[in-house]
Amino acid sequence: QVQLVESGGGLVQAGGSLRLSCAASTRFFSIKAMNWYRQAPGKQRDLVASISRDGTTSYENSVKGRFTISRDNAKNTVYLQMNNLKPEDTAVYFCNVDDWTMGSYWGQGTQVTVPS
Repeated sequence: QVQLVESGGGLVQAGGSLRLSCAASTRFFSIKAMNWYRQAPGKQRDLVASISRDGTTSYENSVKGRFTISRDNAKNTVYLQMNNLKPEDTAVYFCNVDDWTMGSYWGQGTQVTVPS
């Protein structure tokens, strides 16, 4: 079974930075996309950032210019660098990998808290 293990969450003050990591237990051979979602209590889960198979990235408007999604294929890992964090960024962050052959997989979620 493929597992995605997330790390890097925590509590940071506004303006601070965190880097989330999501390491897969196996290599992905036919990636459709790698994504980061987030969900605040009582809210829907929203797509925050995505990187496609050709490396094209996209971002939700509120994080554009502050967050950067990247990947390291050799390490089977996707990252989310989060800079200039704001209280509105507080949520549980989930990584997702969608692979043409292996299917779609989710990480366990990691809490990011930015107090006001």
